[in-house]
Amino acid sequence: MQQKDNDQFSFINEKIKEKPVNKKRLLMQAGFIALMAVVFGIIASLVFAYFQPKFESLFYPEEEPVVTIPQDSVAVTELTELTEETETSEETEASEEPQAPSEEPPLQQPQELEIADVQNVQNKLYAVGREANRFVVTVTGVKSDTDWFNNSYESRGQASGIIIADSGQELLILTERKVISDAQEVYVTFINDVTVEASMEHYDGNTGIAVLSVPRSQVDEDTMNAISVAKLGNSLTTMQGTMVIAVGSPLGTNYSILTGNITSTNNVISTIDNNYTVFTTDIVGSSSGSGVIINVNGEVIGLVMQDYGNEEDQTTLTALSISELKQLIEKLSNNQDIPYIGLGLTTVSAATAKEYDIPKGAYIKEVKMDSPALAAGLQSGDVITEMDGEAVYTVDSYESKLLALKPGDEVEIVVQRQGAEKYEEITCTVQVGVLK
Repeated sequence: MQQKDNDQFSFINEKIKEKPVNKKRLLMQAGFIALMAVVFGIIASLVFAYFQPKFESLFYPEEEPVVTIPQDSVAVTELTELTEETETSEETEASEEPQAPSEEPPLQQPQELEIADVQNVQNKLYAVGREANRFVVTVTGVKSDTDWFNNSYESRGQASGIIIADSGQELLILTERKVISDAQEVYVTFINDVTVEASMEHYDGNTGIAVLSVPRSQVDEDTMNAISVAKLGNSLTTMQGTMVIAVGSPLGTNYSILTGNITSTNNVISTIDNNYTVFTTDIVGSSSGSGVIINVNGEVIGLVMQDYGNEEDQTTLTALSISELKQLIEKLSNNQDIPYIGLGLTTVSAATAKEYDIPKGAYIKEVKMDSPALAAGLQSGDVITEMDGEAVYTVDSYESKLLALKPGDEVEIVVQRQGAEKYEEITCTVQVGVLK
C-alpha cells in the first residue's frame, strides 16, 4: 500500500532545475538602461540650459542700466571770493591809519612772444583736439530706393557723433536724427576705422537730437582701447573770448580739428517748449559740418548741428549750449520720450513786466497747431505763472517742470490772460504728449 502511494506521488520528488542565466541578454538590458540614462541626462541638460535664463529673468529680473548726466549751475565761487576780497580790502583800508606813500614797484616790461611760442600753444590745442577725437564717431545712414527706371540704388547720409556713455552693455552715441531718418541701416565708424551696426535708442522731434545704441558685444577689445567717452562740461560759465576747439567734421571732413574763440553767448534760438543759448565762434566751418566744440580741458561745451547753422556754404560755426541739453540727453539715453505741450515761449523779465505792465512768467508767443496746448485752450498772449502749483518765472523753469513729466500725464497750467481791463487768472488742464 505504501509502495502504491509512493508511485502515485512520485512526480513530487522530481528535481526542478534553475533556468540558466542569459548573460548576453542581461548585458543588452544593462546597456539599454545606461543608454537611456545618458539620453535622459542630455535632454535634461538641454532643457535646463534653455529654460534657465528664462527662469532667472522671471524670478531675478536684471535691472536696466540707467544713464545719469549731472546737471550744471553757474559757478559763484569765484564771484564770492572776489566779493569777500573786495570787502576785506575796503575794511582794511578804512581801519588803517594814513601812511606815507611808498615807492611804486617798477612796471614789468611786456614780453614779446616768439613765433615758436605761438606754435607751441597751437600744438597743445591740437593735442587736446586729437585726444577728443577718440570719442568722435562717424554715423552713416543707408537708404535704399529706386529711380525713374526702377533701378535700385543706395543713398548715404553722414554726420559726426560723440560717445556719451558706456553702460557696460552698450555704447550710446549722440548725433543728429536727420542723417538717419528713414534709413534702413545705420552704421557707426570709430576712430580706428572699425564699423559696426547701430540702432536707434531714442530721438527728440523738437531739437532733432538722437541717441544711438551699439552693443558692447560687437565692439572688439582693440576698439575699446582706442575710444573714450566724452565728458560733458559746464557751458553756463562760458564767456566771450573763451578759447575753444571744434572736433568732429566742422568742415565736412571726418576728424578735422579747428581752433578759435567764442565771440557771443547772448544769442538764443526759440524751439517748441524751450529756448536754447547758441554760442557763435570765429571758426570758419561749413553749413554741412557737424560735431562739437570743446574747451581747452577737452570737455564738450557746445553741440554743432546742421539745422542751426547759416545757409551759406562757408560760415562761422555755431553750437547749442550743452548744459541746457543735458536733461534732455539723459532722458533720450534712458529710452524715454520727451514730453511735449507745443508752445513758443519767451521770458517776461522784471524790467519788461514793469515797463509794459505784464505779469512776470513765461509769455506764450505761439501755440502749435494740433498740440496738447491748443486742445487745452491755451492762447497766444497768455503768461504762464504756475504749473501744478509751482511758480513759473522763466522759460527755463517751465522746461525743467515739463521734463519732469511723462507723456500721458495731466498738468494744471495757470495763466494770466489779458481781459478788457486787467489780466485774469485762468487754469487749463493739459495732457502731455510726444512730438514725433
